[in-house]
Amino acid sequence: MSTSSAEALVRLSDAHVVHKARSGGVFTRDRVYALTGADLAVAPGETIGVVGESGCGKSTLAKVLVGVERPTSGTVVFGGRDLWSLSPDERRTAVGSGTGMIFQDPSTALNRRLPVRRILRDPLDVHRRGSAAERADRVRELMSLVGLPRALADALPGQLSGGQRQRVAIARALALDPGLVVADEPTSALDVSVRAQILNLLLDLKERLGLALVFVSHDIQTVRRMSDRVITMYLGRIVEESPAGEVTDRSRHPYTRALFSATPSLLDPVEPIPLTGPVPSATRPPSGCPFRTRCWRADEECATRMPEFTAASAPGHRFRCHHPVEEGRSTRALVAQAESATESAAGAAAPADVPPQQHIREPS
Repeated sequence: MSTSSAEALVRLSDAHVVHKARSGGVFTRDRVYALTGADLAVAPGETIGVVGESGCGKSTLAKVLVGVERPTSGTVVFGGRDLWSLSPDERRTAVGSGTGMIFQDPSTALNRRLPVRRILRDPLDVHRRGSAAERADRVRELMSLVGLPRALADALPGQLSGGQRQRVAIARALALDPGLVVADEPTSALDVSVRAQILNLLLDLKERLGLALVFVSHDIQTVRRMSDRVITMYLGRIVEESPAGEVTDRSRHPYTRALFSATPSLLDPVEPIPLTGPVPSATRPPSGCPFRTRCWRADEECATRMPEFTAASAPGHRFRCHHPVEEGRSTRALVAQAESATESAAGAAAPADVPPQQHIREPS
């Protein structure tokens, strides 16, 4: 983490989130390791993209960043103060006025019984910002900011299109002038035709308002284009942190390379890097490196010890891997290497022991 403590808007240090889930027996509960040892600092004005497969901890990380979820252990420092050592009133004020969150599905994130005007005024009422007239002015300003016509002020969410509902959700997140906005899959529930409009709106607002933006998405090519830094997560852990310009062809973690190889390219198409077996359960994660059960480069060392972060040659680039991808190694060469390793492993195992080959595929 290159951002100093003095510069960071929010900083996670060794943050863990462990849930308890019922596992069949009435008195039996499994531990679900949703987030493990997360260290992350978000600086003013920067955009951090977070990528990974479903269930890798992206949404949990987002909720911890904005104080929606308390970590089981570790610290969240917000505005120079330990967030969870504050009183509930202090924490509500700090988080409510300093952060905003945009959720995945605007249909469920907005109260369907309230008109747009009331939805946007609610944060101002709760935090007692300004007079009644000033709050009304702020609602009009917010609607203009996100491109909503004033005629929709009295409309209910059910009367709006999906894109309009997400604009309302964005406006609500900006109501108190936060320094940090976390967008958790903000376009995945929208039609393809309006996704680009919402993404362009977020980028425009980030520049105009000087926001720090944490953008969580399955669409890793969009994350790469929008972000300054890209965080790769696997099974609740941050496994690589890279400048966005490095992440496609110069990322060092095999999982990051596999993710980006699965996205289609018209200019230089390659086959996806093959991975064997399913994603392990978060209730019983593998020993050592969590990615070792699917990695073509894994060996006994990977099974016994979780790798520490290693700094790459580019500033701000770090990764957790005992056997990282060599600098300058092309993705096309990695595809051939992974296919060869997979075929060798298949030939050495009995047919019943060979797990099905899987490719990571970009979600539709």
